[in-house]
Amino acid sequence: MSAVATLREDDLIAAIRRLLDGASNARVRVGIGDDAAVWQPSRSHRSVITSDALIEGVHFNRSWMNDREIGVRAMIANVSDLAAMGARPVLGTVALGFPKAFAVDDVLELYRGMLAVAGQVGLAIVGGDLTRAPVLTISIAVVGEVRQSNLKLRSGARAGDAIVTTGMLGASRAGLDLLRGRITLEAALAQAALLAYRTPQVRLREGLWLAASANVHAMIDCSDGLSTDLGRLCAASNVGAAIVEVPIAPAAAAAARALGTPETDYALAGGEDFELIAAVAPRALTYLTARFRARFGRQLYRIGEIRAGTGLQLRIDDRDVSLAVTGYDHFGE
Repeated sequence: MSAVATLREDDLIAAIRRLLDGASNARVRVGIGDDAAVWQPSRSHRSVITSDALIEGVHFNRSWMNDREIGVRAMIANVSDLAAMGARPVLGTVALGFPKAFAVDDVLELYRGMLAVAGQVGLAIVGGDLTRAPVLTISIAVVGEVRQSNLKLRSGARAGDAIVTTGMLGASRAGLDLLRGRITLEAALAQAALLAYRTPQVRLREGLWLAASANVHAMIDCSDGLSTDLGRLCAASNVGAAIVEVPIAPAAAAAARALGTPETDYALAGGEDFELIAAVAPRALTYLTARFRARFGRQLYRIGEIRAGTGLQLRIDDRDVSLAVTGYDHFGE
């Protein structure tokens, strides 16, 4: 297995380019190989741009997952942001930093993981940067497009809206707790938890579908935990919210029991589920829920309602109590 240090930078770029050839978008005029990429934007759409950085030892551990899985999660983190705005990914760039002893095959495996997601959502990886770094560092920027009428922001929620999520929560946290050795789970639940953590599903199709409805007023992706991300949506919309019921993944429920933690608290504080949270006009909820199930074969979960005022509340035994933000904070301990 060759180390990156044995290659010239141009040779490694050429190897990456060979891997990515054939996955380009028709509107990419110039891809990898020049000083910058060139693409032809659509005149009828708005461009949406997001970026995300992942650092070894902070956001992932190479002893817990392989390089392809790291690439998958890195790309999904970006595509999920676009899904929450109703935007379709078009192109992306990857800035990759790695230690001197990092293997060429490992670099290509990272790209294979990113390319797997890119191919699934129609995104072309058109360039980026390579550099030496103390630990593996991945920074991805993704450009998407959305019709102005479909653009969804965090700031559109209205008092009375129903709050929904596209899936159950907490399984990714259970996978992380498994890898940290904090819990053990029955085999099927352990497998589900590890899959949720290592290779989560991106809800792009769901995001595009929800964004096409004028009855969906706001969206955000659940990457840092329900309490954190719903709090962000409410703050942007100058409203509050009451959570009535949290859809808890079976693996998360089992993990909470193993830790002696209330299941709802466990799911509220989980992160990296990459489900979408949306504020929906109450009059349209029944119709949208039925259409969602018919389209995707899964349930759209109603978890609460938007309220006038500020702050989050949680319904416990028919009483609403104040809810603290307990999700992931990038600058926390």
